[in-house]
Amino acid sequence: MNFAADPEFCSMIDRLREEIENDGGEVPAAFEQLAGPLGAEELHAALTAPGQPLWAREIAAFRLGLAGDPRAFEALVLLLNHRDPERCVSAAHALTRLGDPRTARAAAALATNELRVAYALLPVRLLAALRAPESAPALVTVLRRRLAPGDPHWRVALACVEGLGVLGDLGGPDAREVLTAALPHPRLGAAAREALLRL
Repeated sequence: MNFAADPEFCSMIDRLREEIENDGGEVPAAFEQLAGPLGAEELHAALTAPGQPLWAREIAAFRLGLAGDPRAFEALVLLLNHRDPERCVSAAHALTRLGDPRTARAAAALATNELRVAYALLPVRLLAALRAPESAPALVTVLRRRLAPGDPHWRVALACVEGLGVLGDLGGPDAREVLTAALPHPRLGAAAREALLRL
């Protein structure tokens, strides 16, 4: 696969190169090797070798994910729940391409974990993109919690509203109910109206 043609791969490489240069001022040779023409076994070795820096694991997992190698799954799920949103974006992109049947269940578990709600934005968006059986119930659950008065995670709520709109009729009556409840919310009302029209 021509990874250089994938805009998200190029964006990740640029981000990581800048991150490494900021730390030490020099990019190690291993970075260029991982960004270059390595095979699946070499990438898997880089992913699982002890003492590897996070950037090395991220590149290896991303490339294996794009190649459809299921050995990338666990590392990509961990990155999907990382505190750095850019890492989450890259992981979600790779998980979408990976096509592993476990992805929707893992994304639903991350999205509905209240202890990690601050990092739920990308799992929520991934669930909408996957259109899996787990997608709508998880988005309904997360949105219902976010409608509590004073909840600070309105961006996660908005992603749920938009995701339920994308899922359309897959959301069923529970989606209609929670979207109707979101209508009075000042930051969600317009998106909720639009989503209801798509159900």
